[in-house]
Amino acid sequence: METKQRILNTAESLFMRYGIKSVTMDDVSRELGISKKTLYQYVDNKKDLIANVLAASIESEKVVMQQIQAESTNAIDEMLRIARHVTQKLREFNPGAVYDLQKYYREAWELMEAFHEHYIFATIKGNIERGQTEGYYRPDANPDIIARLYVGKTFDLVDESNFPLARYNRQNLFQEYIFYHLRGIASAKGLKLLEKYCQ
Repeated sequence: METKQRILNTAESLFMRYGIKSVTMDDVSRELGISKKTLYQYVDNKKDLIANVLAASIESEKVVMQQIQAESTNAIDEMLRIARHVTQKLREFNPGAVYDLQKYYREAWELMEAFHEHYIFATIKGNIERGQTEGYYRPDANPDIIARLYVGKTFDLVDESNFPLARYNRQNLFQEYIFYHLRGIASAKGLKLLEKYCQ
């Protein structure tokens, strides 16, 4: 594996496990088994490392989303596959990482927000339009409004003031959210199909 990619993968793994603020450049170089001098040949500083990790993570997510769209048999199947993928990511995710990004690394957080507000929005809007064409979603549902609601509510799920970790499990929260979303837009035909997937 190329050295820079190995650095980004290792840093992402450490950030996911321990949060962003608590992981130092020393931790990253130690985990990689390289000197800090070598590490700094690839990134300028921790802020640059975080931006690079996030950019690589976003590109990876785009590939996964495109694969899900290509492999899914219908719009509901697509949303359930997305839900499984996100739930798996949440299992590996340190909730403190979101807080750290918001508070200490605003530029990186804005990159994540832009990804959701543009790419995830377009993905969900496309899914709604697909579901309407297939007859699984209500024809009167407004794809633009619902996709924007979806993106906005996704950020609410990781907001500690809304859902404190001590009381709410992130994976359960997201699963409830997906079914709330799907049942709200599904047609009678879509609800029947959703029940089959839930059996």
